[in-house]
This record gives sequence, structure tokens and C-alpha cells, in this order.
Amino acid sequence: MPRPLPIAIYYEQPHWFKPLFAELDRRSTPYIEIYAPDHYYAPEDHPEKKYSLVFNRMSPSAWNRNHGDQIFYTLSFLEHLESRGVNVINGFKAFSSELSKASQLILMDKLGLPYPKARVIHRAAQAEEAIVGLRWPIVVKPNLGGSGAGVRRFDGLSQLQAAIAQDPGSPDALQFGHDSTALVQEFIPAGIGDAAHIVRVECLNGKYLYAIKVHITGETFDLCPADICRTTTGVDLARGACAIDAPKSGLMVEAYTPPPDVIRDVELLMHHSGIDIGGVEYITDSRDGQRYYYDLNALSNFVADGPNVLGFDPFVKLVDWLESEAKLSRRRLTRSA
Repeated sequence: MPRPLPIAIYYEQPHWFKPLFAELDRRSTPYIEIYAPDHYYAPEDHPEKKYSLVFNRMSPSAWNRNHGDQIFYTLSFLEHLESRGVNVINGFKAFSSELSKASQLILMDKLGLPYPKARVIHRAAQAEEAIVGLRWPIVVKPNLGGSGAGVRRFDGLSQLQAAIAQDPGSPDALQFGHDSTALVQEFIPAGIGDAAHIVRVECLNGKYLYAIKVHITGETFDLCPADICRTTTGVDLARGACAIDAPKSGLMVEAYTPPPDVIRDVELLMHHSGIDIGGVEYITDSRDGQRYYYDLNALSNFVADGPNVLGFDPFVKLVDWLESEAKLSRRRLTRSA
């Protein structure tokens, strides 16, 4: 009897997926690692003969780690896989959704979901005109972002004008990221002190898995759940998914059950964006209590130390699902052979 085709994990940031690889190893699940920086392919290749499925774990923040060349390369690779009939988790459509915050807002607008008002620009000089009709404070963020990179807050016009006047190469200039596009967007205050928080809702197979409330300090826009270092009760978390030298963020996290309408909204976003596994972040405006969805993320770095925070290990549920998807793919490939 031939050996089953392995699951392929396509990734760029090795530290984030240590818990995934550990769970696969624990079960002796057949899988292979495809490290994006070293990868290349030929259009005549037949990946359907190599993999039962491919799990795309490419990160849009790769450009911050000198791996920006792999972002658009990944789109062509995903297109190649899907053209050959490979079952791709978070495939071309999902990854395309993740690469554009502007596209995410367009989707939210189409679905009638609330989001912070924004303008899309491609030159720094456009930022001043773009603020017309927006409430202060505002943020300027790269369209193709990731991990909060390049996000700047401005509390008044003079601050923004000073940034616009900077030479493009200056660290104080507006950051436009890998696709030379940025959003000028209303900054939503989330409360003061311990009350300040955002909520991140995670889905698996497009369905609600869990949610966490992240208590924010206002000092960072990098809210990667794998980097959060302690619970609200003061328990330090085992951050096995983080880089060895990752600094503790100072953020605190707790499990949270969102209202049913939030779960419905998030699952709707998953469905229309093509994201199989991912997260949606939302914030509640402390001024008027309005909820706003602001980020759609196909690269789910599960919260650090899930058993401590959630009462279960999300990586166990993830691998359960990957194994079931791989079996379905193998049956389909066998029938078509």
C-alpha cells in the first residue's frame, strides 16, 4: 500500500509555527516543511502528486524581515497549486485578502459592517487632503502591513504636516510599505487604563473557534497574540510560538465570549474573503460605544499558551482539522486517478 501523501506547511517565519510542528510530530502525522525563502517551482510541476494539501502560512509582514520578495511570489505559487487541483488552506483568494487593508475595508463596506472611516492614498502629499471628513486622532498605516509595522498616530494637523514634509527615506516619514499604498484612517480610542482593549476572534474552517480580549497599553500597534506575555491574573504565559529574542510586549490577555452578532459577522467575513483559518479584530469606541472591525488576518498566530488562557490547545484542534482535510483530499485524488 503506498504511503499517504504528506501535508505541506508553507511558511516564512519559523518561530511562529513551532507549536504546529510539535503537534504534528507528536502524532507522527506525515508532513513536510516548505520554507518560502528557499523555495522555487516549475510551472510543469505536479504538486498534486506530492502533497495531500498545502497549508499556506506566509506572512504579509515578511517585508519587515527582508523577505518581501516572497510575498507576491507566494501568490503565483498558490495560483499554480490551485490550478493543479491541490487543496490549499488559505489559498490565493485568502492571501490576496490579507495583502490589502483597503480591500478588507471594501469587503466590510459591501457587507454593511462597521469599520473606522478611512482614505486610501499612494503619495505622502495626499495625506493632508485625505483627512477631510475624518475625526482626530488619525493613523496612517501601510496597506500591506503586518504586526503593526509602519503605523503612525497623529493627534493634530501640524504633526501630520511635519511627517509629510520628511524625505521618503527618513524614519519620521509616512510609511507606505511594500505596495506603495497607505490608509489614512480614524484612530478609535478604546478606553483608558485597564479598560482599554481590543477583541480578536479566531476561526477554524471558517467557523468560530475562540476569542480573546487583549488589554492594550496604547504604546504599540503590534498585537500579535503569540507575543502576549501574561494573563489578566498575572500569570506569565509560555510563549512557545515566539522568536527566542522577542521582547515581552507588556500586553495582557483573557478569554472572552463575543456576542452572537459578532460571531455571525466574523464568519461572514471569513466566507467572503476565502479565509479558512484566520482572525478578525474589532474595537469598541470609548466615546460612543460603537463597535468597529478593523483587521482581517489570514495568518492566525494562536494566543500563547492556549491551555492556560482558553482551557484548550487550539493547535490540537487545528491538526485534527488538517488531518481530516488531508484524508478527504487523498480520497478525492484516489478517485480521480
